[in-house]
Amino acid sequence: MFSRGERFAVEIISTGFEGKSIAKHNDIVIFVDGGVEGDFAEIEITKTKKKYAEAKIIDLKNPSVNRIEPKCKHFGSCGGCKYQHVNYSEQLKFKRQHVLDSLERIGNLKNVQVFETLPSPEIYFYRNKMEFSFGLDRWLTAEEILTDIKRAGFYLGFHAPQRYNRIIDVVECHLESDLSNKILNFVKNYSQDNNLEIYNSETQTGYLRNLVIREGKNTGDVMVNLVTFLDLPDVMKKFCDALVKNFREVTTVINNINSRRAQIAVGDREKIYFGSGTISEKLNGINFQISANSFFQTNTHQSEILFNVVKDFAELKKEDVVYDLYCGTGSIALTIAKNVKEVIGIELIESSIENAKKNQQANGITNCTFIASDLKDLLTKNFSEIEHFGLPSCIILDPPRNGLHQKIIEEICKFKTPKIIYVSCNPATLARDLKLFAEFGYEITKVQPVDMFPHTYHIESVAQLQLTFSN
Repeated sequence: MFSRGERFAVEIISTGFEGKSIAKHNDIVIFVDGGVEGDFAEIEITKTKKKYAEAKIIDLKNPSVNRIEPKCKHFGSCGGCKYQHVNYSEQLKFKRQHVLDSLERIGNLKNVQVFETLPSPEIYFYRNKMEFSFGLDRWLTAEEILTDIKRAGFYLGFHAPQRYNRIIDVVECHLESDLSNKILNFVKNYSQDNNLEIYNSETQTGYLRNLVIREGKNTGDVMVNLVTFLDLPDVMKKFCDALVKNFREVTTVINNINSRRAQIAVGDREKIYFGSGTISEKLNGINFQISANSFFQTNTHQSEILFNVVKDFAELKKEDVVYDLYCGTGSIALTIAKNVKEVIGIELIESSIENAKKNQQANGITNCTFIASDLKDLLTKNFSEIEHFGLPSCIILDPPRNGLHQKIIEEICKFKTPKIIYVSCNPATLARDLKLFAEFGYEITKVQPVDMFPHTYHIESVAQLQLTFSN
């Protein structure tokens, strides 16, 4: 095995999970940070394990033909865009391979039809929501550590990877719009000029915690949500007036007050200082009202493509009753409503269900029913709440990243539903869950990877399951 600090030359032979590239030396696997398949580079071992090692590139001797110059000045420090140095067409290839490998290795599912990854219409400036953190301690690059640059100060940006006490001070992000970048820098400069203090989690003092910017890509609406530790109406009113004066594009300004230690950009209370408190967005002809803390797919234009894949895979008929489990704010349910008899959307988060009901009413859709409930309880103890709708002819699943609880899969399979559509943002948990569905008689007929997040290692997938036998 290698020693930490040992250096030698290797060829990068493939792309691994979560942004790591793979090399081999003396038949030992080495995960190399920042490599591209086809690179020939001198590396330095940074960590050793029993069966593998980790390394960083010291000298790129012969770059891969798929290596490109990253656009962002923060690339390499910020963990958001692991693949910005890789040709986009190549990103699509190894994202598909990631899905395929997960199905085969984790799910033991062979010969599944996995289509080529659907590319995002935009690969830069595609996000409709960006969340920034204020901090007193800046992340320094390896070069800066060797200088006299001070770490303490006033910073606004992203948490450094796995270092939630340090901030990468962002000037420009290539995932958000040019307007969002301008708002980001304005808020930072305004806060400094007006001596607004950054929240300190150790002393439980200060004011500023997070800045969240949301945009309606198809409507032009813009929300600025300042998350603070204290409720200071006079300070917030002055900030709001200055923001709206400088940015006529801003349609609503909100203050979330988070007085807890938890480092989350969600408040215990919410106060509206300008506008309605929501922004509107339109997807596939459906209007959505989005509040500060509600979930909505982050890549607007690719979401339209994703929902169309779901609709196509579901092969819907006018007489169908569809259960949309983990329905969120109802984006999928409302999209397919005109194609079916009834959609029953179920979601644990009550605020999301309230948003879904408002979106349904605003669009004049009458054949959707949204229920706030723990899915496991609803399918076992409280099934009478939905059984009058009849057994589903199709089930759509869009669970959180950690996938489905085994008990929920078992209860779903009791319906013997002919077709299930599973939308997943995590190939590993998708493969695990599909393996269990297969044991209950479902064949995984096809999988469509959809790239919602260019330049990151994340990949969304839509899987079609058809019942072939029942236990």
